[in-house]
Amino acid sequence: MESVGKKRSRPRRAFTPEFKAEIVELCQRGDRTVGQVAKDFDLTETAVRQWVKQAELDAGTRSDGLTSDERAELARLRAENRRLQQDVEILKRATAFFALLPS
Repeated sequence: MESVGKKRSRPRRAFTPEFKAEIVELCQRGDRTVGQVAKDFDLTETAVRQWVKQAELDAGTRSDGLTSDERAELARLRAENRRLQQDVEILKRATAFFALLPS
């Protein structure tokens, strides 16, 4: 039986930073609303609003989130933290292994 009224989800698309900047500029000009720009370019309004928000954070006109540089640093630090936790776990196992060896 088919599901009635359910929308199919869109496949995830990737956009270049240049394209995003162009869309943000169109929104910030004030000629059209975010919804109109999104519709004209077949984008989701949520994505366009997020791009505008991120551009404002990066420009310093907003302060209620992380800039792109801060996001990149956070991702790098999280990856480094994961790697260091793995290193610690390996060292714990090695210590336990060598502690059991006869002298």
